[in-house]
This record gives sequence, C-alpha cells and structure tokens, in this order.
Amino acid sequence: MPDGSILNGLSRLRKNNTGYDMRHLLIGAEGTLGIITAASLKLFPQPAQTGTALLQAASPEAALALLSLLRDQLGDGVSAFELIHRQGFDFLAETMPDVDIPWESVPEWSVLLEVGLPNGIHPQDALAQFYITATEQGLTRDGLIAQNARQADAFWTVRETIPEANRRIGSVSSHDISVPLGAISDFVAAADAQIAALGEFRINCFGHVGDGNLHYNVFPVPGKSRDDHMTERDQIKRVVHDLVHGLGGSVSAEHGVGRLKVDDLERYGDPVKLSAMRAIKHALDPQGIMNPGAVLRA
Repeated sequence: MPDGSILNGLSRLRKNNTGYDMRHLLIGAEGTLGIITAASLKLFPQPAQTGTALLQAASPEAALALLSLLRDQLGDGVSAFELIHRQGFDFLAETMPDVDIPWESVPEWSVLLEVGLPNGIHPQDALAQFYITATEQGLTRDGLIAQNARQADAFWTVRETIPEANRRIGSVSSHDISVPLGAISDFVAAADAQIAALGEFRINCFGHVGDGNLHYNVFPVPGKSRDDHMTERDQIKRVVHDLVHGLGGSVSAEHGVGRLKVDDLERYGDPVKLSAMRAIKHALDPQGIMNPGAVLRA
C-alpha cells in the first residue's frame, strides 16, 4: 500500500518520464549516462493511522472532484488515489475468479483511496464524513470503508491484481501515459471514441489519478486474441499517443523510454532537448557503452 510521502516524491517521475531530466541528470537516463555506485535513502515516518475506502464514481470527472474534496478535507493525509474502470473487475472475474470482488454490483468507475492520519483523527470517522459530504454533493452514490487491515488489504489486492488479469487476457496495445489532471476526462472520452472507430475492442483504463498517470490498455473482445489485431496495433498506439501529446501529457509516465519508445521520444520530444541529450550522452559516454540503444538511438 503506497505511502503518501513516497507518492509525493514519485509524482514528478510519473508525470513525464521521457528522457533526461536536465536538473537531475541521472533521472530518466535509464543507465545510459553512468552507473550508480551509492545512494542515500531518506525515510519518512509512517502515519499513526491509515484508512482505506472504495467509492463509486460516475465518471473520471467525478473522480477528480472526489480527489479535490478529499484533499480539501484531509490535505496531505491523502496517500493514494486510484481510478479503476469496470473492465478491470470484469477481467478479474474472467481470469482470476478466486479474487474477492468487493462490489455486489460493479460500477462503471471506482476510486480506491488511502489516507494516513496523525493520532487524534480516526481514519474511519474522517472517511465516513468525507463520504457523507461526497454524496450530498452528488459525487458518489455508493462506497465501502475498510473497518480493519484485512478489509483494506482485500481492497488493495484487487487493485494490485488487475495487471495480472490484463496479462492473462493479452492486450493489443498497452499505454503508460500521463495527462494534466484537468484533461483526464477529455482524454478518456476522446480515446474511447477514436478506438471504437477503429474496431471492436475492450478498454481497461486505470491508474494513479492523483498525479495524472493512467494505464490505458486496449484488448480484444471475447473470441478473439491479440494476434488477430497485430495489424492494428501501431494505429491504436498512434491514436492514444497523439491524443496524449496534444493535451500536453507524456507518452511515457512510469515505465520510462527504454528501447521500445525511442521512436516515440523522437516523434513527441522537444527537438532542442533531444539535441542537448545527445550532446550530454556523447560527452559522458563517447564510446556508447552505457545501455546502448536505450532512450537515444544507438
């Protein structure tokens, strides 16, 4: 289960992990500039108490409104806020029926949230008050608040098992992207419409909505496999990445560029920054022995 301070520290990387960070040079370099031989680890105290809840959200826009309300009420106590589409629960039921689905009737969108609070503020009471306010404002109509660690672990097991269910289905094209928070709803609506125009697919969209990071993955419908759509894969990827770039986002949020996204970095990256990256690479690694072919073309 994520810790708030860790999430805060990682948010910048998730938003735009495309190439070298010119202020913190080894961030995003992916081993192409040097080898880290030592590191300092800064530890943060664990919160005195944590609380976890799973809430229904009518749409990604409603999920963002829930996040805003939660931050208004609990501030830095918000340590995790995950957006989950119904398709993720459906994939779990299809491929991993032993995983306990908390919902009796799975909503179109859910948010899984966690808060870490100091002594004196009971997390279940704080989340109950948040839920009351959210329902009064029409932001949710159903929710589950974990009453103990076992229930909280069960909620997180669902979220953390979705990627395995995705793997068992087999995606046609997977996308690790980020967009500005205010553009998430527009992105999801536009991407869904454009993918539907290409053919019949299932889409599983989920991710760390607190920092704009989404995993937008496209899958075949039942009766077909990813192999049936290999000729469409590049077109799907281009549609998603063009939308992300047009909204001011990043086509590589958490997972970096590696070798698979070198073309994307060249297509969507700032030419001036790319030129500077190549100059830095040549200066620090003139023989090209540091992870050749990653981030920059060998």
